[in-house]
Amino acid sequence: MEHFHRYSISSGAIAGMSIAAVAGASILAFCLYVGVYGRKKKKEEVVEISTLLAISQHQYVQHRHGITMDKSVEFSYEELAKATDDFSLDNKIGQGGFGSVYYSELRGEKAAIKKMDMQASEEFISELKVLTNVHHLNLVRLLGYCVEGSFFLVYEYIENGNLSQHLHSSGRDPLPWSTRVKIALDSARGIEYIHENTVPVYIHRDIKSANILIDKNFQGKVADFGLTKLTEYGSASLYTRLVGTFGYMAPEYAQHGKISPKIDVYAFGVVLYELISGKEAIVNTDEYVPESMGLIALFEDVLSQPDPEEDLHKLVDPRLGDDYPFDSVQKLVQLAKACTQENPQLRPSMRSIVVALMSLSSSTEDWDFGSSYENPAVVHLMTGR
Repeated sequence: MEHFHRYSISSGAIAGMSIAAVAGASILAFCLYVGVYGRKKKKEEVVEISTLLAISQHQYVQHRHGITMDKSVEFSYEELAKATDDFSLDNKIGQGGFGSVYYSELRGEKAAIKKMDMQASEEFISELKVLTNVHHLNLVRLLGYCVEGSFFLVYEYIENGNLSQHLHSSGRDPLPWSTRVKIALDSARGIEYIHENTVPVYIHRDIKSANILIDKNFQGKVADFGLTKLTEYGSASLYTRLVGTFGYMAPEYAQHGKISPKIDVYAFGVVLYELISGKEAIVNTDEYVPESMGLIALFEDVLSQPDPEEDLHKLVDPRLGDDYPFDSVQKLVQLAKACTQENPQLRPSMRSIVVALMSLSSSTEDWDFGSSYENPAVVHLMTGR
């Protein structure tokens, strides 16, 4: 009996071995699953790209992403290549985070062609979805697209470049004050349209002076919808990964990834400060020391003074000389301040901003829109208080 006990295995040990065997089998099964699934996933990605290149671009866009497109907006790669001399550097007019832009003439119309890397499929589809569903005078117009080897988006050609170039490049004539207010109004109307007149609501997420194009009549058009977020929750907030441009990001978005139409309002407020000052969103405060501060902080420092008028004059774009109505400048500053409130609930809607800018640009008519504003700063702007 003692001999038997010496070589027998206890019931606890048997249980332990059983558990270990089961665990080992589970781990092996998991590893096999991961291996097979990983290969399958990779294979699916290869198939997706192959399918994208093989099938009709119209079929790919319509069936894969649910976008209804008119056949007339399709372009072939050969047509785009011919129109740009094989995408020559001589025809290159811009470079962005998702690709290059080329000048061309297609089917009797001047056009700008954005050539995007295959990795930018999300941005391509986002922009395609917005611009095929949303049409407005103050939004850049999409002429067509192509999916052959790369992603291509074809837009109307805007002759006068972008607002950033006009404000920050020394080689251009300064924009008159009245033109600046007009461009602000044009841009606000475009943003208001995607906020207030579409279902679902679109949130641009990258409003900045470089994304406001200026046509031959100095009309502003909002462009670059590659980062646009759409939501079926109206003006409610969502949470998402951080994209956009430093200097224009609302604090709730930069810190927590929280998005709502009010993040576009905040960025638009920065653009207003740019229009007033001619300065970039991030300002170098010392030419000898690499220090910088946001344009918002620069204006807040002045506005916090007991009598800010003198220093406010100094912030106005020096290229304007004395050729601007200071009362109009003060009102635009107050509007920019309202747009860039830290609390998003205190910022006006784009609709209120449009009405305020309409009043500011119309000195001959007596506007009375005070009752339509939900923001006290905008009410004061319109009443002159």
